[in-house]
Amino acid sequence: MYLSYSDRGSISSIIQNWPQTNVEITVVTDGSRILGLGDLGINGMGIPVGKLALYTGCAGIRPEKTLPLTLDLGTNNKALRNDPLYMGSRREKISADEERDFLDELMAALTEKWPGIIIQFEDFKNPFPALERYRNTFTCFNDDIQGTGAVILAGIINAVKRSGVPAKDQRAVFMGAGSAGVGVAKQIVEFFMREGLTEEQARRSFWLADSKGLVTHDRGDKLAEHKVYFSRNDNEGKQFKTLSEIVEYVKPTILMGLSTIGGIFDKDILTRMGQLNERPVIFPLSNPSANSECTFEDAMKYTEGRALFASGSPFAPLAYNGRIRNPGQGNNMYVFPGIGLGAILSKAVSISQEMIYASAEALSTSLSDAEVSDGDLYPDISRIRDVSVIVAQGVIRAAQRDGLDRELAIREIDDAALDAYIRERMYDPKKETELARREVASLVGSAGGSAGAGGASRL
Repeated sequence: MYLSYSDRGSISSIIQNWPQTNVEITVVTDGSRILGLGDLGINGMGIPVGKLALYTGCAGIRPEKTLPLTLDLGTNNKALRNDPLYMGSRREKISADEERDFLDELMAALTEKWPGIIIQFEDFKNPFPALERYRNTFTCFNDDIQGTGAVILAGIINAVKRSGVPAKDQRAVFMGAGSAGVGVAKQIVEFFMREGLTEEQARRSFWLADSKGLVTHDRGDKLAEHKVYFSRNDNEGKQFKTLSEIVEYVKPTILMGLSTIGGIFDKDILTRMGQLNERPVIFPLSNPSANSECTFEDAMKYTEGRALFASGSPFAPLAYNGRIRNPGQGNNMYVFPGIGLGAILSKAVSISQEMIYASAEALSTSLSDAEVSDGDLYPDISRIRDVSVIVAQGVIRAAQRDGLDRELAIREIDDAALDAYIRERMYDPKKETELARREVASLVGSAGGSAGAGGASRL
């Protein structure tokens, strides 16, 4: 479904025309910040379609119960506006106030048509206002902020355990201070707090850098609102412009990349991380592979095989010192399908931070014994449906603890019964095909039997 800004005032009546009576989940984008591609306007429809395909494939949500939704709110991409084949409106992106009013109408219309619908926001240029405005009144979440944060948090939980360095001694440098970077850092703050730190102590464990260097109170520019929380005021007037300067100043245990600057974790940076730490945590999370801050091979080579590694893009396994090493990949598909499934099955009235955190915690426990012994940070992607069950179970239990669930039938059942309950309700196209074949065979058999009986009576 496409909705245009010109549809304001009529959004409800348009949504009422959607033929499916029971939509359980929608992914909504305005196409203004497609990862690695920028502002695509309505050409961003592939994102909701693709995400919802993963909900079906990974978490067994029936395809007819999904709604891909793209909002045509204008585009700041001049090339698109001047392209005669562009099918969207040829206007600049609407203002923040206009967007807020439009989304108010949209959220009300969606929940009027489908009261229990899960709403996932995706690839909005500024995702924070909508999330903050709607998170407590609608069943919604933002995958760019919360999904990314949760999947990386799961990897960090496992990496911190394996590093042998307690949370109180961790120092994290983030190259990249956009919405995704801040979202990830805030999730890890919560983990550090659960490990015994105060919020202030946890927050002070992070140093964020952007294109202008270390984010500080006194570097002379006006900081975007989302950067202020992690801005440093203990730099004693010194400004650190390059990543190498920041690494030397902070001496980090964790190096995170969300910058989209390919190769910025170069030989010198990686070697220094290996010198500073027995098990350096190195997460180059930018996509696609060309934008990854370093490769798996370089991380292994320059840390002498000691790096605890996870990336945003896939890398091939590597033979190192006679052993096959598998790179971790912090892919959001590990968590968002399970978040959606858990919210649907629990009939959650909202998606709390506790539920998001629970998804990360559940993912961190989903590794098999073999994966743990191999030093993996994430489970094998071939087990994604089993992983989604574990994540969904964690989300459901968190919703129950928060009193946000409305599905009474599963409140008192034990974990084994809940596991079975989840699996029984997951759509499986292979089973659907087999059931259809049996139904057709039964109908053919019945028709044949009726014809035979009719023939006998005529004789």
